[in-house]
Amino acid sequence: MNQAGYSEETMTNVRAEKVREVARLATRTGRARSGEFLAEGPQSVREAMALHLHNAGHGGQPVVRALYATEECLDRYPEFEEMAAKASGVRTRLVSAEVLSAMADTVTPQGIVATCLIPETSLEAVAGLNPRLVAVLCRVQDPGNAGTILRAAAAAGADAVVFTSGSVDIYNPKAVRSTVGSIFHLPVITNADFGHTITTLKAQGCTVLAADGYGAADLDVLQDDSAARRNENQDKAMLEEPRLESPTVWLFGNEGQGLEEAEMARADHRVAVPLYGKVESLNVGTAATVCLYASARAQRRNCT
Repeated sequence: MNQAGYSEETMTNVRAEKVREVARLATRTGRARSGEFLAEGPQSVREAMALHLHNAGHGGQPVVRALYATEECLDRYPEFEEMAAKASGVRTRLVSAEVLSAMADTVTPQGIVATCLIPETSLEAVAGLNPRLVAVLCRVQDPGNAGTILRAAAAAGADAVVFTSGSVDIYNPKAVRSTVGSIFHLPVITNADFGHTITTLKAQGCTVLAADGYGAADLDVLQDDSAARRNENQDKAMLEEPRLESPTVWLFGNEGQGLEEAEMARADHRVAVPLYGKVESLNVGTAATVCLYASARAQRRNCT
């Protein structure tokens, strides 16, 4: 043993087949063939290992297949040695900085990577848990935006994030990095059929709100109305408006084109985020964060 939990000699051959195997996870084909994706850096790997250990103790799915780290990284982050010693079924290896660089997708890797199993998650499983907040990304193609929305959804306590067909692969290394470990915090469904997604979630009693800059409903007004409803003096007009405290599915569209008319037609309401300054629109990641937190706050407030 070189470090606690790390067996065998340090890997130094950058041309080894195992190194190439890990590097291939940067490609969609490599991920599809192996059923694995790459988590890079201390934050993402820490979250992956924490979930792996949690699942192992609660009968959940395994998360991490293998862990590769430099000795310098383990000296700086000794908690990974403890995690590796406790993690059953995880292959752990010390690697040289050159090998780590050949495995990683980043130009300047941070000394540790993990190969993780792409989780088996279905829309039906999510629907069966009676979700209260779900983000549906319709053809969102920028990895940074996708990661930002997923991270915001996790922070807001959402029950799941759904990526429809035509969206970026959230398991590509850049997208995974942009989630900063949040990809391990909630169910993620990829390549989903939009129509089936909406039908399934509506059947569970969810209201579908489309984030649309030209929407008739104003997010600020909806938040004010949600707060007022706690007083129980609700008039009919107010009841006809979207209720942020209700189980909600938010739709977020493509960066350049927004939501298509066919997608907005499936929404119960179109909601605009008010703009007070001199800008034409918000980045989809920013708009999604505002919308998800508005729903999360309303739901928390009206459940207390």
